[in-house]
Amino acid sequence: MAASSALRLILGSSSASRRQILSEMGYKFTLISADIDEKAIRKENPEELVVALAHAKADAILEKMQNNGMMKEILDSQDTTLMITADQVVLHDGVIREKPSTPEEARKFIKGYSESHAATIGSVLVTNVKTGARREGWDKAEVYFHKIPDKVVESLIEEGDVFYVAGGLLVEHPLTSPLVEAIVGTIDSVMGLPKALTEKLIKESLSET
Repeated sequence: MAASSALRLILGSSSASRRQILSEMGYKFTLISADIDEKAIRKENPEELVVALAHAKADAILEKMQNNGMMKEILDSQDTTLMITADQVVLHDGVIREKPSTPEEARKFIKGYSESHAATIGSVLVTNVKTGARREGWDKAEVYFHKIPDKVVESLIEEGDVFYVAGGLLVEHPLTSPLVEAIVGTIDSVMGLPKALTEKLIKESLSET
């Protein structure tokens, strides 16, 4: 990166967890959501699916920026602009789980984790907005649960946050965090934005500028 330029970061996500994690990493950033139909993109392999979805989100945001004039502003600037997009699925009993779409589905998902475990598979994609260069990666973590009482399941569903996260899995929630027996991997990976991978891809992207 040239001495006269600065880093401008865009987080292409509406996830509160990802906003929190990127802030914890010390970055200031602009938020832009992708608004894509995630169900339209299908892959049998979970790692391929989350990477494909991160690319689709990046494509949608670049188009949005082209249409609203933000792209011209970035191209005219001396700054290096990087965009982070990410996606995550939960793997349980060999089945890929995305965001639950009904209370019944959320109930089935959460009850399935009781005295069991699930894996989270998440992607991170860093796009250099000016050059189009992309760096991608994925990360996996496992979460083991104690018994999850029915009243906890119903409270989570009534509150509604479970409908906005992959597999309805909210390990950081005050109701569920005491029920987590162990995490193999990092909490930030489970929450949807692995810090180490994100930092690595940002540094690799900056080394190319």
